[in-house]
Parts: sequence; structure tokens; C-alpha cells
Amino acid sequence: MKYKTLLFDIDDTLLDFKAAEKYAFTKLLEKMDVEPSEDAILKYSEINLGLWEQFEKGQIERNILLGKRFEDFFNLYQKDVIGSEMDKEFRAALEEGHFLIDGSIKILDQLKHTHELYAVTNGVSKTQKRRLTDSGLLPYFKKVFVSEDTGFQKPMQEYFDYVFHRIPQFSLNDALIIGDSLTSDIKGGNIAGIDSCWFNPHKKPNPSSIEPTYQIEHLQDLHAILA
Repeated sequence: MKYKTLLFDIDDTLLDFKAAEKYAFTKLLEKMDVEPSEDAILKYSEINLGLWEQFEKGQIERNILLGKRFEDFFNLYQKDVIGSEMDKEFRAALEEGHFLIDGSIKILDQLKHTHELYAVTNGVSKTQKRRLTDSGLLPYFKKVFVSEDTGFQKPMQEYFDYVFHRIPQFSLNDALIIGDSLTSDIKGGNIAGIDSCWFNPHKKPNPSSIEPTYQIEHLQDLHAILA
């Protein structure tokens, strides 16, 4: 067996975070009397993504990020909001969003008897674990490592050190991280010294210097790598 330990990212690898985010944000917009247009959702996504990228680089604290994204967005519509309150409402709706990526249950069900499966995710612990539970994914994992619980986040070396030290008989050579984010999952794998698999269902180009060990378009393509 080439790899024994598989580290799966959650959002947009196993769970469709974009669909969950759109569902939760639409509910928030309707409450604030803002038209839930595609343009509004795109503006929020750009603000949110930019702040999470800052978080990955250690440039902003998570608790500040969670409120600031809503304050920055609603400022565009001349609406003053308390970011922390908006985040609570958004997160409550987000917890309801457990839309599955096509083939996620199937691949985990096929691998659970032959590999050790772990979840590695940046996010809020309560939200992520609720979504994993409601989607039916949680029982497949020996452990779920959420950045909020570790005190660090992907792609930081410290995050992966935390994870590796809590996996029995862990070996760098036996581990593979699978995820959709070049800057979080793949870069993190490279920094930590393990092989990586970039899940790229939309065939996005890679203009960066971050190189995955493998690239797949469908989760079932993992079988060829693990054979």
C-alpha cells in the first residue's frame, strides 16, 4: 500500500461549501432587506476569500475575520451592522448546509476498510462538526482536526505538527493530503513534507509555484493513486 494515512480537506472537497455559503448568506441578506442577487453574493465571496487568505498567512485573527467580513460587506450597502452578531446568525444557517460533493460518501465508504481517514479543515469547530454529522461523513474519520481546536491553521507547519503528533504511528512517507486549495492544502502538504493531491473538478489553471504531487478531477480518481 503506497499510502496508509489519508488527510481529507472538508470544504469543497467532501462538502460543497459554496452551496452552503450561498444558502446561509441568502438568508442573511433577506433579513437585512438586501436583494440576494448573484452580484451581492459574489461581492461577499470576494471579501470573505480575501480575509481567509489573510488568515492563512497569519495576518488576521480568526475572531476578527468572522465579524469583519460582514461589516465590510454591509458597508457597501450603507448598512451599519455588528459583525459578531451577523456572524452568529450566518453560522447558525451555515450549520444547516451539508451539501455533499458528488462521490464523497462513496469514496470514503470504499477507503474506510483499507486506509486510516482523518479530516483536516480550517474553520469553526462547532460548525464543521455539525455539518460533518448531519451529512453522514463524521463516522468515516478516526479524528477531525479543526483549526480552531489546534490553535493553528493550514498551511502552517504548526498545524500539521499538531495533527501528526496525534496520529498513532504516523509516518510522513505513508501520508497523503487531499484538498481543493492550493494555498491551504497543497502548500501545507509541501511545507509539512507529505505528498499532496489537488482536487480540481473545475480544471482551474495553476499559475502559482505551488506544485501538488497529484491532481484529480473526480474523487474516484483517487483509486489510481492509491493502487
